Amino acid sequence: MTDGRNDNKDPLSGPRRRIDTIDRQLLELLNERQLLVSEIAGAKRSAGLPIFVPEREDAKVEDFRREAERRGLDPEWAEDFLRMIMGSSRAAQSTGLFPQAAGGPRRVLLVGGAGRMGKLYGRCFERSGHEVGILESQDWNRAPELLAGRDLVILAVPIRETEPVIRRLGPLLEPETLLVDFTSHKTAPLRWMLEAHTGPVVGLHPMHGPDVQNLTKQLMIICPGRYVERAAWLREQFGLWGLRLAEMRPGQHDEGMHLVQGLRHFLALLHGSYLAARGLRPEEILELSSPIYRAELMMTGRIFAQNPELYADIVLSEPARRDMLLQFLDHHSRLAELVRADDKAGFIAEFRSVTDFFGPFADQALTESNYLIHRLADRFA
Repeated sequence: MTDGRNDNKDPLSGPRRRIDTIDRQLLELLNERQLLVSEIAGAKRSAGLPIFVPEREDAKVEDFRREAERRGLDPEWAEDFLRMIMGSSRAAQSTGLFPQAAGGPRRVLLVGGAGRMGKLYGRCFERSGHEVGILESQDWNRAPELLAGRDLVILAVPIRETEPVIRRLGPLLEPETLLVDFTSHKTAPLRWMLEAHTGPVVGLHPMHGPDVQNLTKQLMIICPGRYVERAAWLREQFGLWGLRLAEMRPGQHDEGMHLVQGLRHFLALLHGSYLAARGLRPEEILELSSPIYRAELMMTGRIFAQNPELYADIVLSEPARRDMLLQFLDHHSRLAELVRADDKAGFIAEFRSVTDFFGPFADQALTESNYLIHRLADRFA
């Protein structure tokens, strides 16, 4: 019976049963595909091949879109469907052992390796067959022993601890040891490492949090320091994990991070603090939110689910970043005058000026944000 009527009299019952059957068949096919992915993952490990091959994914997507169009299906939808499947495949390949960079296993020490980012990369190194050790604050009496014979030492400590830890490590490092850091600003840490260590030095910034499911498609910023050729094996290992690598100068990195991290996190504090001051509960606002504001509210809220000391270190990390934020607040005050004066013409002029500044990027932003908004609304509405 369906809706109190006999199935034979319900014109939807037959098609719905067929849809249910097709959905189960889809699950069976996806399960078969996942088994093949596991087989491929084993072959990749044996051959030392990377988890993520962009050219292969791009070719797959283009072919899938063509086949979808040929069948009268929306190619945009088809691409989304395939990318979700491929993302699941990459995640599955990241749960077991990883390929290892050429030259055999290395001895890696993570300073601050008990933290979330240290644990993430420690697991990846271990799954690639490298020997991994950890040095925490309570282990300094054993530091010479822990540092002996290390090929790589990674600093994964909070920003405020970076300089004193580097100064303390320097005299204990062997000349051939590669020293790298994971801090989110690069100019000062790179200088400190070069001053403290005579051997190879590279600045790194993983552009992701510790809660990612796997490292494929994540971005790693690389700032060369000294004897960078001795870090070739590390770059290769990153590539085998599926990381995207971008090399840049420390100053170039830090200037960008003032906006990407410093300003963005400060804006989240302004947004959240004002909601709190007005007593506007997020749960109540959500009921009235358009998809775009829901996305903004979620991006604000995620900040306050995390460590405030971490974000204070990021936002207030250095004088140049603090100066930029003060300039932002001065700019904010200038725009506030438009509101005080009820200056609609001034508002429109400012809006048009910024539109000209954004140029073609505004259309790109509209397209990409529409994609995010529609997926968010479809999933959580």
